[in-house]
Amino acid sequence: MDKLIKLTLFIILLGCLLPLPYGYFQFVRFAAMFGFSYLAYSASSQKNKNEVFIYIALALLFQPFIKIALGRTIWNIVDVVVSIGLLSTIVLNPKKQK
Repeated sequence: MDKLIKLTLFIILLGCLLPLPYGYFQFVRFAAMFGFSYLAYSASSQKNKNEVFIYIALALLFQPFIKIALGRTIWNIVDVVVSIGLLSTIVLNPKKQK
């Protein structure tokens, strides 16, 4: 399940690089918040404190309730960096994934 969530988040975050309607970005914020929250819970179950901290921070960064105004360019950079990080956890740690 972790692998599927990470792959889904990877794809939707890269979708933010495209000129899409504002509703898509709202969807991404909700999906990312729920996805990273689940990943934090999963990492907590596996006793991986570093990943728990990272996923909670990402859930807070992407949460849709109090928007963090970074500007489109900075958000694109954040989306790419987080996407690469998610992909690297899938590729580098395939046995830890559920």
